[in-house]
Order: sequence, then C-alpha cells, then structure tokens
Amino acid sequence: MTFYGVIILLVAGFFGGLANSLAGGASLFTFPALLAVGLNPIVANASNAFALLPGNVLGAYGDREKLPTRGYWFFEGLVVALIGGVIGAVALLATPEKLFSAMVPILIGLASLIFAFSRPIQKFLASLFGDGDNPRLRRFLFLPTATYGGYFGAGMGVMFLAAIGASSVYDLRTANAYKNILGFVTNFSAAMIFIWQGVISWPETVVMLPAVAVGGFAGGRLIQVLPTQLVRIGIIAIGVLMTVIYAYRYWA
Repeated sequence: MTFYGVIILLVAGFFGGLANSLAGGASLFTFPALLAVGLNPIVANASNAFALLPGNVLGAYGDREKLPTRGYWFFEGLVVALIGGVIGAVALLATPEKLFSAMVPILIGLASLIFAFSRPIQKFLASLFGDGDNPRLRRFLFLPTATYGGYFGAGMGVMFLAAIGASSVYDLRTANAYKNILGFVTNFSAAMIFIWQGVISWPETVVMLPAVAVGGFAGGRLIQVLPTQLVRIGIIAIGVLMTVIYAYRYWA
C-alpha cells in the first residue's frame, strides 16, 4: 500500500464516517476508496463491512437514550438482522468475482437511487402497509434489508430507516438510533463470515477504521450546524460520479 493509498483511505474513511452521522451513505465513500487502492470488489466489500463497524457503534451510542424499549420485538429485530447479514455474506462469497465486478456499477447506482429517493420510498411503504406499529411487518422487511446489507452494504441504513418508518410509530431519532444498531449487527455478522473465510484485507481496513470513527464523531458535532439537505445532495452527487466511473472501468 502506497503513501497515496493511505491518504485516500484516511480521507474516504473520515468522510464516510461524517456522512453516516449526518445523512447516511458512508459506503459511497469507503467502498470506492478500497477499490481505488487495488482491492478486488469482493475483498473491498468485505473489508468495508468491517471498517464501518465503529461508525455504527458510535452512532448508536451517541443517541442511546432514544433507542426503542428493549423488549421482545427489539431483540427479535436484531436476530433477524444477524441472520440476514449472514445470508448476504454467504451469497457474496458464492458470487464469482467477475460477475460481482460487473455488478459493482449497478449496486453503487442502486444505492445512490435508494439514498436519493429514501423519503418517497418510506412514504410509499407507509401508504402500502399503514402508519401503525406492526412488529411482524418489521420482521418481514428487516430480513431482505439485512440480506442486502450483508451482500453489499451501501444504502442499507436508508433501507432500514424506510422499513422502520413503515412499520412503527417511532420518531425520527428513535428510528435512526435503532437503524444504527441494526446496521452494526448486520455488518458484524457479515464481517464474522468474511473473517472466517479470510477475505478481509487487514492493512487497508486498519487504516480506514480510525478515520471512520473520527468522521463519525465529527459528524455528531456538525449535524448541529450543517444543512442536512446540502449534505444529502453532495452524497448523491458522489454516488452518481462513482457509478459513472465504475461503469466505464468495468463495462467499457
């Protein structure tokens, strides 16, 4: 790993942690950075899942008083997230590298679209299933969301927020705090599979880890002064740019 590679990972990790705290979309920074320093897409995706764990933990801890009541349905949601993360990780490892490489632009583009249209998606789900508290619907929505997250994490947080919003009466802060816990469990279970199979590249992951943590802490401060909509627009623009770059790289 070169000096410039270290700089790329530190900068991307910081902005990924920052984005996660402010609006979500960390993987739209961190995953392309891991590709840029030479990792193949599957190893980059596996390493990314582990590198983002500090951001999930700090996000959940920072607003822990807003977590939902720790009852049966809360913990069942975590179990569903754990199972989905494992399924997604196993599916990723079963995907041929060439096929996954060809899918990278589609996955980044999909994540960008999910992020851009998160509010309409949430409203659509609410209109489809109603606005009341429906724990069984959460279970139904959490499993495919966590499976997607274990396979390719970009956009998972937004999908969890949409699922929580459509199946509960939680306010935004409570939904966001719960989303961070679910994201941690999903990434952790997927990362354990990746570690077991030896597909995480540790030098790049270790460099990025502290940068993600620092960015997450800084985001917790900046959220008080930065316009969230401006941050969202910037993240969407990054996602579109990365989609174009990797479509050219893998499809041209």
